[in-house]
Amino acid sequence: MEEIKLSPDYNWFRSTVPLKKIIVDDDDSKVWSLYDAGPKSIRCPIILFPPVSGTAEVFFQQVLALTGWGYRVISLQYPIYWDLMEFCDGFRKLLDHLQLDKVHLFGASLGGFLAQKFAETTHKSPRVHSLVLCNSFSDTSIFNHTWTANSFWLMPAFMLKKIVLGNFAKGPVDPKMADAIDFMVDRLETLNQSELASRLTLNCQNSYVEPHKIKDVAVTIIDVFDQSALSSEAKEEMYKLYPNARRAHLKTGGNFPYLCRSAEVNLYIQIHLRQFHGTRYAAISPEMVNAEELEVQESSLTHSSDDDQ
Repeated sequence: MEEIKLSPDYNWFRSTVPLKKIIVDDDDSKVWSLYDAGPKSIRCPIILFPPVSGTAEVFFQQVLALTGWGYRVISLQYPIYWDLMEFCDGFRKLLDHLQLDKVHLFGASLGGFLAQKFAETTHKSPRVHSLVLCNSFSDTSIFNHTWTANSFWLMPAFMLKKIVLGNFAKGPVDPKMADAIDFMVDRLETLNQSELASRLTLNCQNSYVEPHKIKDVAVTIIDVFDQSALSSEAKEEMYKLYPNARRAHLKTGGNFPYLCRSAEVNLYIQIHLRQFHGTRYAAISPEMVNAEELEVQESSLTHSSDDDQ
């Protein structure tokens, strides 16, 4: 059950990357928690947005791998925001505080939706240079909860957890996926009632992305072919919204491929970021580029030989 929590990688991450807490709003109960790893000289890092059930730790494998290749990576956890505009305003203030003019955003599920909304909200003075959307969606009505969205704040924590767990995979899954689910359940247990209620409210209040406002943003869509909380209609809608997006498909991976298929997800993030090498929007330290290119080629070769078997 405790496979990931006891793994050397997770313990190395917890012991080497400090968790920072930052307040940027007048309300000092709104605390952003984040891991900021890799070269601080990079001014356009990739920032990772977790799903409803996730904390900043859920991307520890992305942080370790990408910083090892020379990237600057920030994995964060949201404060309690009840409204999308309030969230976008808070995140803009966080970027100002971190002195980051433009960033790349990776978002999983709700994280991907928030990343798109932030890119849309700031389109007149753009802060988002590119998006990687993993198992994500563009319209909250797919969850059929828009009518209950305003009552989540009243519900006890156990009911909110039940709603979230209802979207987790049921039935037999491979051991790595089972470990990922256990780890996410464990992370879910660390969130209090307000944190969960606010995230579910953002996830379900009536809203959709206006793609014409972010048509100039480079997008990669990562999704899985096996069972996940997203319907095939929701996936198709994403492809329609972003006809020019790069598509990265995983045969399996369930809801949390960044945990159970981390090598593939990390490779896709790397391939996405590679198009910005040598520009002021590079998320990687220039002297690391050649070493990183070799690593990518090696991993691609390994993947293709795995696929051939």
